[in-house]
Amino acid sequence: MTCGKICVGKSTYSKALKDKHNAVILSVDEITLALFGRDAGENHDLYVERAEKYLFEKSVEIVKTGINVILDWGFWQKRERDFAREFYKSKGIECEIHYIDISDEEWKRRLEKRNNAVLSGECNAYYVDEGLAKKFEGLFEKPDKSEADLWLEA
Repeated sequence: MTCGKICVGKSTYSKALKDKHNAVILSVDEITLALFGRDAGENHDLYVERAEKYLFEKSVEIVKTGINVILDWGFWQKRERDFAREFYKSKGIECEIHYIDISDEEWKRRLEKRNNAVLSGECNAYYVDEGLAKKFEGLFEKPDKSEADLWLEA
């Protein structure tokens, strides 16, 4: 499971892990963007919740075939990380949380770079304006060192 604020490099990191560990990446953003585009509106949070539930169940199905799974979403809050660990533990599946930590300056630089890529059509991702960035930053609960199996500083 990748953990970190929006636009810290979780998807890029996931792609590198995919090749290294012969894994499948499951991404909430990928599903919600494919189904609803950037216009999910007031239902966005509901769609994200449903996508996460689906991907948890699908991940178990995939792991049982012998293929590794990378969950490429933020696990922004401690309760989400705790739920995920308990969910997999109850299924007899080992899991790891990889936290990506970056400075505020680097985060802002990456947000601007991604937003430019979104506007130019170079990538299919959400545009994060200042209000949305503040909302996400307010929701994020940085894990303590004991929560993360791997702590990456970018």
